[in-house]
Amino acid sequence: QLQLAGSGGGSVQVGGSLKLSCEASGYLYRSYSMGWFRQIPGKEREGVAVIDADGHTTYEDSAQGRFTIPRDNANNSLFQQMNDLKPEDATVYYCAAGPFYSSYEDVDSMISWGQGTQVTVSS
Repeated sequence: QLQLAGSGGGSVQVGGSLKLSCEASGYLYRSYSMGWFRQIPGKEREGVAVIDADGHTTYEDSAQGRFTIPRDNANNSLFQQMNDLKPEDATVYYCAAGPFYSSYEDVDSMISWGQGTQVTVSS
């Protein structure tokens, strides 16, 4: 099981960009799907983007075209580049690891979670 540490959140203006990072420790990082999830207060945690162990990516509709989720298997790292940020993107983001083939919809299948990192978007 991986241990995950997410970072990179911050405060930006509408239309700005942020890059989240997630460092993993443990074995067989390349065998896990990796993803970013978020939780708006009062709502259930939801998937934003996932890259599976084969490198296939899936995105929640509002993230498609604005976010990308590269992974660096050599350094056990995951990123999320977020562009054209909107007020509705503001919340806490969590990185997670899951089974080999996962999509952003597989919230309940994730095995390991990092601590959250706050994203604030101001107008």
